Amino acid sequence: MNKKSSSKVDVKSIINAQREFFNTHRTKNVEFRIAMLEKLKQGITKYEKDIIDALNKDLKKSEFESYETEIGIILEEIRLHIKNTKSWSKSQKVKTPLTLFPGKSFVVSEPYGLTLILAPWNYPFQLLMAPLIGAISAGNCVALKPSEISEHTAHIIGHIMSETYDPNYIYTFIGGVDLNKQILQECYDYIFFTGGPVFGKIVMQSAARNLTPVTLELGGKSPCIVEDDANIDLSAKRITWGKYLNAGQTCIAPDYIMAQRSITKELLERIKKYIKIFYGEDPSKSPDYPRIITDNHFARLVNFLKDGTIYFGGENNEKERYIAPTILTGVHPKKFIMQEEIFGPILPIIEYDHLEEAIDFVNKRPRPLAQYFFSENKEKQKIILEKTSFGGGCINDTVVHFINPYMPFGGVGSSGMGGYHGKKSFDTFTHNKSILKSSTLFDNPLKYAPYKGKLGLLKLFVR
Repeated sequence: MNKKSSSKVDVKSIINAQREFFNTHRTKNVEFRIAMLEKLKQGITKYEKDIIDALNKDLKKSEFESYETEIGIILEEIRLHIKNTKSWSKSQKVKTPLTLFPGKSFVVSEPYGLTLILAPWNYPFQLLMAPLIGAISAGNCVALKPSEISEHTAHIIGHIMSETYDPNYIYTFIGGVDLNKQILQECYDYIFFTGGPVFGKIVMQSAARNLTPVTLELGGKSPCIVEDDANIDLSAKRITWGKYLNAGQTCIAPDYIMAQRSITKELLERIKKYIKIFYGEDPSKSPDYPRIITDNHFARLVNFLKDGTIYFGGENNEKERYIAPTILTGVHPKKFIMQEEIFGPILPIIEYDHLEEAIDFVNKRPRPLAQYFFSENKEKQKIILEKTSFGGGCINDTVVHFINPYMPFGGVGSSGMGGYHGKKSFDTFTHNKSILKSSTLFDNPLKYAPYKGKLGLLKLFVR
């Protein structure tokens, strides 16, 4: 680990050293990039048990959930990049218009340079490693800043990185808010941030000072719409899994359900059934049910319980930071719980009669990071995709679109900008440099002054 405390870290010196390392051009070598990805895979495999232990200490995640949602996804992403980095990095030939004959045109992929990756606490390993993989495969140097809130995971990440890489190539900053401020004072070539919109705005303001490009993964209130022609039992099962995974502390969890009135009661009963199947009669005793990350987050969530009628759950324990999987009914749209992302195991239900009502409700709110729609009707599925805007989502499922490395993941509007996963991660950390190579065997006289008598000929080529 980069073991210096935040108060002793000379951020400017570290960033300058990384920039000097990038200027050696070592990271641009494709074989170097692939070797660094291999080393990352080896480091994660070596410390797999320590990562799982850290996630359990921070969030009480089970070994299965830690591997499912944090480690396994990352190992698969690394394999994809190792396999494809060489082909992704090749120059791409493009067409050359007749006016530029006999030139040749191509696009060269080059790394931005020094990149900063800022990660959140809810999936503290996965959401740092996924963009890191793209930054490595694209050939950048990287400054990492894991969240100080998930401190155990931050420290194991720091240990893995310091054991695996030259700190002038990849450096992990460990510290709190004061260190974040220091880090954001420096100049980077690209910034990738995952977290809430408040800090996201601070990051964007910092980037604007140096006209630094950014990717922002922010979140939002992701709706889950259930029509009366859906498979209600399977819908309930998949909603329950997606909502209460990581105790609801997932940026793409179903934030609230919009249920067609005729099936609301059945849906609620089925969700209640699956909560019991997944976590038992007393979820506080389940080894598979995580806890809330901090006392402040716990207090905020408990306050939400007042914004509706508890249909199921609601039990909580401040000492353990435990909140049971909870369903709320009678939630008014103007209640506080409907004004910001819940980020916890509380599921409000809002009823509607006709699909257009649900669409109107969603469209009057900021565009979410994810949206889920349950219906067997293909025409309704088409309508939802055409009439609502969101980062990504599922039809007849929740959350699992995030797992597919062949689809880009990202937000839109207030839920974020830019994307990553698979090749999109490589593209995010890559500048595409357009090159025209002109021949010296022939020089087109048309472009040179004087232009008298040339306009008609120009129009033959340019229309």
